[in-house]
Amino acid sequence: MADKHVDDVSGVETTGHVWDGIRELDTPMPRWWLLTFYATIVWAVIYAIAYPSIPLVREATRGWLGYSSRAELTHDVEKAKAGQTVYLDKIATLPLAEIDADPQLRQFAISGGASAFKVNCAPCHGSGAAGGPGFPNLNDDDWLWGGNLDAIHQTIAHGVRYDADPDTRVSEMPAFQGVLEPKQIREVAAYVVSLTAKPSDPALVEPGKQVFADNCASCHGEDAKGNRDMGAPDLADAIWLKGSGEDAIVRQVSSPRHGVMPAWGARLGDTTVKQLTIFVHSLGGGE
Repeated sequence: MADKHVDDVSGVETTGHVWDGIRELDTPMPRWWLLTFYATIVWAVIYAIAYPSIPLVREATRGWLGYSSRAELTHDVEKAKAGQTVYLDKIATLPLAEIDADPQLRQFAISGGASAFKVNCAPCHGSGAAGGPGFPNLNDDDWLWGGNLDAIHQTIAHGVRYDADPDTRVSEMPAFQGVLEPKQIREVAAYVVSLTAKPSDPALVEPGKQVFADNCASCHGEDAKGNRDMGAPDLADAIWLKGSGEDAIVRQVSSPRHGVMPAWGARLGDTTVKQLTIFVHSLGGGE
C-alpha cells in the first residue's frame, strides 16, 4: 500500500482525496466526543432493556422495570379525582345558594361548569356563551325563563320543549298566518319595531298597537316586556333571538320558529348540572 500523503503545514495525514489540488486532512475525532458517543449507545441499549421501547406486532416490549406511561396517567387521574371528591360531595348535597356563597366551592363549580360547558353547550351557545341566531346569549341579562340560580338550573336540567322530559319548559307561539290579515301582521311588526327603532311606515304603528293588545299582550304583556312564566321574550329591549327588523318579525309572527334545548339532568347528573348553573350564572347576566 502506498504511503499516505502528509500535509506539509500541519503534519497530519490526508484522506487521499484531492479536489483541484485541495486535500482533506484525516483528523481523528476528539476522544471526549467518541467516549460520549459510545456512552449514548450503551445508554440506548440499557434503556431498551429497562423500558418499553421495541415495537412488536400488537404492543411494545414491556421492559425490565415494567414502567407504563398509561398506568402513570391513570394513577394521576385517580389522584386528581380523589382530590375533587370532597368538593363534588358538597356540591351534590348542598343547595345552589350555599354553593354560590362559599368562595372555594363556587370557584370549583365555575371551573367544572366551564369544562362541561365547552363539551356540551358550546356547539349551540358558542365557546364564549355569546349565542347566535336562534341560540340565546348567556352573557347578557335578557332571560326568557329567569336568570337566578333556580331558574337556570331548571332550564339546564329539564331543557326547553324537550319531549322526553316531562318537566321540560314549554312555550309555543302560535302561527298568526290565517288568523291575522297580512296587513295586520305588518302593522303589529311596525309597532314592535317602534319600541326600539324607527319603523319603515310610522303610520302602521298605531293600528299595530291595537293588534298587539288584542293578540299578543296576553303573553308578552301590555308593555311588551315579556312574561318569564311563559317564556315570552321582552320585545322592548332590542335583543332578538330569531332575527331583528320588520321582515324577521313578520316571518316570526306568521310562522314562528321554535328551538329545542335538550334536558341535561339525566345525561350529566345533578352535580354537573349544578356546576353548569353556577358557571352560567357567573358569566355576568345572572340575577
